[in-house]
Amino acid sequence: MRRITLSERALVFATRGRDAAIAADILQEAGLAATTCLSLASVVEGLNHGAAFVVVTEESLATVDLSDLHTWLSEQQDWSDLPFILLTRGGGGLERNPAARRYLDLLGNVVFLERPFHPTTLVSLARSALRARRRQYEARTTMEILRQNEERLRLVIEGAADYVIITTDPERRVVTWSTGAEVGLGWTAEEMIGRLADEIFTPEDRAGGVPEAEAAQALANGFAPDERWHQRADGSLVFLRGSMRPLPADTLGRHRGFIKVARDETERRQEETRRMALVELSDRIRDIEDPGELSYAAAEILGRTMGVSRAGYGTIDKAAETITIERDWNAPGIKSLAGVLRLRDYGSYIDDLKRGETVVFADAELDPRTAGTADALKAISAQSVVNVPVTEKGGFVALLYLNHATPRAWSSNEIALIREVAERTRTAVARREAELELRALAASLEQRVAARTAELVRAEEVLRHSQKMEAIGQLTGGVAHDFNNLLTIIRSSTDLLRQAGLAEERKRRYVDAISETVDRASKLTGQLLAFARRQALKPEVFDIVERVEAITEMLRTVVGARISISTRFHAKNLFAHADLSQFETALVNLAVNARDAMNGEGTLIISACAVDGMPPVRGHAGSPGEFVAVSISDTGSGIAPDQLEQIFDPFFTTKALGKGTGLGLSQVYGFVKQSGGDVSVDSQVGRGSTFTLYLPRVEAVQEGEARQRGENNAAIQGGGRRVLVVEDNLEVGQFCNEILQDLGYSTAWARNADEALSLLRSELAFDVVFSDVVMPGISGLELGQEIRRQFPSLPVVLTSGYSHVLAQDGLRGFELLHKPYAAEELSRVLRRALQGGDSVTLN
Repeated sequence: MRRITLSERALVFATRGRDAAIAADILQEAGLAATTCLSLASVVEGLNHGAAFVVVTEESLATVDLSDLHTWLSEQQDWSDLPFILLTRGGGGLERNPAARRYLDLLGNVVFLERPFHPTTLVSLARSALRARRRQYEARTTMEILRQNEERLRLVIEGAADYVIITTDPERRVVTWSTGAEVGLGWTAEEMIGRLADEIFTPEDRAGGVPEAEAAQALANGFAPDERWHQRADGSLVFLRGSMRPLPADTLGRHRGFIKVARDETERRQEETRRMALVELSDRIRDIEDPGELSYAAAEILGRTMGVSRAGYGTIDKAAETITIERDWNAPGIKSLAGVLRLRDYGSYIDDLKRGETVVFADAELDPRTAGTADALKAISAQSVVNVPVTEKGGFVALLYLNHATPRAWSSNEIALIREVAERTRTAVARREAELELRALAASLEQRVAARTAELVRAEEVLRHSQKMEAIGQLTGGVAHDFNNLLTIIRSSTDLLRQAGLAEERKRRYVDAISETVDRASKLTGQLLAFARRQALKPEVFDIVERVEAITEMLRTVVGARISISTRFHAKNLFAHADLSQFETALVNLAVNARDAMNGEGTLIISACAVDGMPPVRGHAGSPGEFVAVSISDTGSGIAPDQLEQIFDPFFTTKALGKGTGLGLSQVYGFVKQSGGDVSVDSQVGRGSTFTLYLPRVEAVQEGEARQRGENNAAIQGGGRRVLVVEDNLEVGQFCNEILQDLGYSTAWARNADEALSLLRSELAFDVVFSDVVMPGISGLELGQEIRRQFPSLPVVLTSGYSHVLAQDGLRGFELLHKPYAAEELSRVLRRALQGGDSVTLN
């Protein structure tokens, strides 16, 4: 092919007169370079040195040999199509100028200009020819660049031995096939060029349309990932990781095909597969107890990992040459081999297994050991097999087998994985069997230990019950002692009051003694109920700071002179709503416990602050709202962590026998829980403990309330108000009626709730109801709720010495008078109730 030098000059060839000189002058005056040629040979020589176009007269070509010119034109490069301007007298039409056909066939890219012509016409045609030639020069440059790029690509493809590089045409037929492709895929370039590149995909991927989808994605997105198993020339598999991209379009924008670049990562993929299979096997071995299930798990992992038809594990009877299979893993559509099989029925490879050799064949029809039994193997979907013998103490005891229904090549990496799984499975099965034997051996021992432990637990329960009864005995003995002392005072006073002629001053002294003794007995029973968490509390608003400061002096007497007590208040006006008496008792109990924990010497700190919300305590969710936190910290021995959950249980104590009953903290716990709060403990052995009481915080008590609470203790007369007394106890009912009548009230007495409701529905009018809580049938609390429903404006006052109902459910907004009560207390409670109520009569 002729190389053409780039040039923008015109060659002018005219043999008659001054035609050549005139044409050259016209072009030069228009700024176009022009050279005249005296002969056709000089024209060809000029073309060899470079020319943009040729201006020639018709008569110059009519009588000369045109072969050299024809040869030059036919040897032009692909990009070149030299323009000609042919000056003719007959025009360019074939009907007027028959010679035009000859020149058109010879010159190709020719424009006819009929003479005579105007110079501007020639100049216009010359400029058009020059523009066309320039475009040809640009095409030449582009094609040269493409040629250089393709050459570089060819060199890259041939030199990249580690990569599979394939280029195809738009129909995916192979155009180039790299050295790396030959190594990785097994086909030579001569074998693959011109064939569909789809052949490197697995049959499953080809059937699923993967090659077409990959090409479509590459065209649409400019990129298509290719990370999958492919097929080699010998049928084995190779894992390629790479991509497919469309080649750059040609100069006309047409799609030129694809390039696929990928790296062979078969070893990495197989190693990753091996690692994941072994990790899964280790996890399953760790969790499975039954040896049979363990063997099946190993077979299942191998079967799924390697994509075979069947995988299983069976025990061998070497003498009978049989394998017993309990369970095997099978791909969909493959039947299980569970049962007993004679290995000799499927070939002579049993002899190799007996020698401890792994048996591998890719096709039963081609292996001499199985050629005669290939049909039997194919019938059980085992045309391709790997059998790994499992030996123990030199004996052939089990077999791990993999079957495939069609011929299959087994790589060395796959064989290594199967062997490793077989060894790990054998070890795990042996270990599980040994564990089961050991477990069975230890079963009787465990039963004896369990029986002995049960005996010890029963003995501990008996001891604990004995200790609890001893604590109860100490408590009841102390209570009996205190009550007997109180009863002695009451009995002596009543005997003395019976004496005739007793002076008024002595009568008042004996009566006061009886009254004071009753108050002391009431406090004692109140403490007992607090211990049992059954106390019906009398909540009131009080200043925490004021009460702590007031009781601190008494606590110094309780704990002794060697214990320093200090108080820390982080705010003033900390008002709580709780039972003041129980609060003070709780502080005393905590102080006594702290004294014992410090062996009578140390530091006791009492602090108080306001907190927003009560934190979670002992697994119970916290509570929103405002609380006062009162903390008592000591520097004692602390409490062991395993005892913290028990310290609030009644009768639980860590003190020595006779040093405590285990009721102090129970009283604290019962008081704060019934008050809507809680108690937390933070303790470190050897460093001390901090108990924190959380009580509901309220605003300061109003002056009007204070005056009302401080009103005169004198009895207030009833003024004829009518009271319905509800009391099931005969003596208490009679006594209550007498007191109310002495106070100026008019009374009616009902012995139960039903009778009381009947009286309320009668025509009698009542101003207030005074009812006991604990009664047969409907309780006083339930009666009060029913009265509230039927007679909303009728006030109800309850009275009780103890009620589990009140302890659990609270007062429900009713006024409560604790037994025993004095006449003055009864009159004040009724007066408060009557100030907010009206008489009710139901006709």
